[in-house]
Amino acid sequence: MTCAACQANVSRCVSKLEGVEDVNVSLLANSMTVSYDESRLKPENIIEAVKAAGYGASSLEKAIKKEEGFRREWQLRREQAESNREGMKKRLIYSIILLVPLMYIAMGEMLSLPLPAIFKGTQNALVSALAQLILTVPVIFINRHFYQFGFKALFHGSPNMDSLVAIGSGASLLYGLFAMFRMAYGFGHGNIELVHEYAHALYFESAAMILTLVTVGKYLEARSKDKTSQALSRLMDLAPKTAMVLKNGEEVLIPAEQVSAGDIVIIRPGEGIPVDGVVLQGRGYVDQSAITGESIPVEKNPGDEVISATINKNGSFQFKASKVGEDTTLSQIIRLVDEAGNSKAPIARLADKVSGIFVPVVIGIALITAVIWLVAGKNFEFALSNAISVLVISCPCALGLATPVAIMVGTGKAAEMGILIKSAESLEELHNIDTLVLDKTGTITSGKPAVTDIVPLEEGLSEEELLILAASAEMGSEHPLAQAIVERAREKELALLEAESFEAEAGRGIRAQIKGENILAGNAAFMEENGLFNSQFSKEAAEKANNLAQAGKTPLIFAREGRLTGIIAVADTIRESSREAISRFAQMGLNVVMLTGDNKITAEAIKRELNISEAITDVLPTQKEAHIRALQEQGHKVAMVGDGINDAPALTRSDVGIAIGAGTDIAIESADVVLMKDSLNDVASAIELSRAVVRNIHMNLFWAFFYNILGIPLAAGALFPAFGLRLSPMIGSAAMSLSSVCVVANALRLRFFKAKDRNSVQSEEKQIMESKEEITAVQAEEKGANTMKKIIKVDGMMCAHCQEHVRKALAAVDGVQAVSVSLEEKQAEVTLSKDVPEQLLKDAVTEAGYTPVSCSEG
Repeated sequence: MTCAACQANVSRCVSKLEGVEDVNVSLLANSMTVSYDESRLKPENIIEAVKAAGYGASSLEKAIKKEEGFRREWQLRREQAESNREGMKKRLIYSIILLVPLMYIAMGEMLSLPLPAIFKGTQNALVSALAQLILTVPVIFINRHFYQFGFKALFHGSPNMDSLVAIGSGASLLYGLFAMFRMAYGFGHGNIELVHEYAHALYFESAAMILTLVTVGKYLEARSKDKTSQALSRLMDLAPKTAMVLKNGEEVLIPAEQVSAGDIVIIRPGEGIPVDGVVLQGRGYVDQSAITGESIPVEKNPGDEVISATINKNGSFQFKASKVGEDTTLSQIIRLVDEAGNSKAPIARLADKVSGIFVPVVIGIALITAVIWLVAGKNFEFALSNAISVLVISCPCALGLATPVAIMVGTGKAAEMGILIKSAESLEELHNIDTLVLDKTGTITSGKPAVTDIVPLEEGLSEEELLILAASAEMGSEHPLAQAIVERAREKELALLEAESFEAEAGRGIRAQIKGENILAGNAAFMEENGLFNSQFSKEAAEKANNLAQAGKTPLIFAREGRLTGIIAVADTIRESSREAISRFAQMGLNVVMLTGDNKITAEAIKRELNISEAITDVLPTQKEAHIRALQEQGHKVAMVGDGINDAPALTRSDVGIAIGAGTDIAIESADVVLMKDSLNDVASAIELSRAVVRNIHMNLFWAFFYNILGIPLAAGALFPAFGLRLSPMIGSAAMSLSSVCVVANALRLRFFKAKDRNSVQSEEKQIMESKEEITAVQAEEKGANTMKKIIKVDGMMCAHCQEHVRKALAAVDGVQAVSVSLEEKQAEVTLSKDVPEQLLKDAVTEAGYTPVSCSEG
């Protein structure tokens, strides 16, 4: 296959076979994937149909079964592409060696170049013509495949680019032979004028030049197309070729593909990990950047999973192989990237339709061009030259390559970023997304409870002392919140005390005895039951616990010997990447919806903190899919991001389902896009990449259509009557060669795509904030003496997002000129242009979700 018309012809001839369900033909990979009913059709029938259409075909199935599946298939395809490219290079070199003297003889006299006497003058015209023919015939023989495949396709009723080249160069050759016979006739009959007339109209050089220039273009195109799959090649090269395994107590070095599930693999510093598995003993720091994009090596201890194609930087360990061969993470990534790169995007349908009729239409235009010029009184040579120019300038290749090269480069680039896009359709659909639905647990948050606040209540008690007491008491509990407290103490490497007794009361709290002191830990109701909430001090403690609860955290209250000791708040913490990502989503104009089974208080706290547009709470797993459908019915293009089994139906329902890489296999299976890292930033990067790819495809399609719409009329001689301008067949063939190279080169720009990083987002936000503050300050100065200030003490602010929420709420009040909010001092300073009631300012703070404590003159 050489062009989009070939691709369309192969697809059409196979689709007609009875039993064929689906056909996907890839011009880039020179391959075809067919889904068919085995009871009605055999592979041999498919191969025969392709051959009958004028193309060669063979099955990779036997070779694949003998080797290691997809890797072998990829290797065979690469070997075939390399062989074709080398053959093309040789043909090109031989053609140029013959073309140079041919052009010198043909054009030398016209350009006043020094020529041997044997080729000069009318008396030697036949010798010159014979020399040109002798040099042209080998060029035609070297590039005979254009004629073999071109005429074969033409006679089968499915002409392609080879047909255009074969007709154009063949017509030039035949006209040259006709001219030679006329010259010979002139010499035989003493008609020197006839000899002179045809001596400069041989067209042998055009035939050779057309074939050579087209080969130049196809060779450059092949080299460029090879670069589009470099990302896949790099992935393929990541996996170690050998593995050190433990066999009967001895270390044995074997090829990586021979590792079996259950084998014990030994990894030392600097070695690559050949297969997926679980660490049994030892410790290492593994560089996973090639797979997940994480730059910092990850510590691996017994029980941790290791991924194939990652590199152990420090330490040594042994692991048990769990996924080998085609089941490893690397193999699955490679297959996904290849399938996505060879799949068809909806945007390519127009180009496919045009490609199917393009070549017959061009042949028709060439014939009409010749007839029109003959009717207009021009000689046959002029009409033929224009017709040949139309044939060789037309380029169905550019149309056929416009979409697939961009898709292949785009999906390869995504894989380098740790983003796996399963199909071209998903990549294209991503750029249409206007609503992003995020699951909370495990997506926005880490999915693991962690200590967020430590509040000592006992005088003289430090945070560290409270944590030691709490963790020592909770060590016997299996509750996730208790384990979070113990985990924090271990992180700080604190020495914990041993509890002499321990008793858990389900859903309420625990009782423990440490160093003879009775310790209580639990919720407010548990403390009240034990008579600890009956003083002014305890009421203040209860208020602090309530404020933490309002912020979406779970407060655990601790007491010893009948007096309140402190409060430790635990929550499913927000990932740092979530804050950055949601800022990027806002800049991209996306509507962000949080979908969670959590209660409204917890969800609203996260919504406020992250400035999320909408939060849908108390959603059962079975209801998530219905909420996605409701958004789609409102006309939204919805992408769903999730990680759990209960997200699978919603991921399937959404226009684009995105699974966090650390999620469950079923979520990943249901998704269209898989993130290898647990970062929402990669969702933003995937959407940005999708937009860049679609822009690139639009540019390619515009160029492909524009080139043909402009080039064909020029080649037909549209400008000749007015300006005397026309394109020779040689210029036409050069333009055709460059057109497809331009399309591929434009797609290759995607290799340099860079997602907007967090620093640029934060920098832009900072500049916007500074600009707002400067404008507000100038406006305040202009108002001068008419302004007054008030200070509002605010409780509940915990981060910069809270600070911004309070500022926006107060700035929206009529009469407020400027607002300055201090997170450290827990207050807002408001500059007023007129008298504004204190209650109005307090109400604005309350509506924003925070507590106004007091309001005073500034």
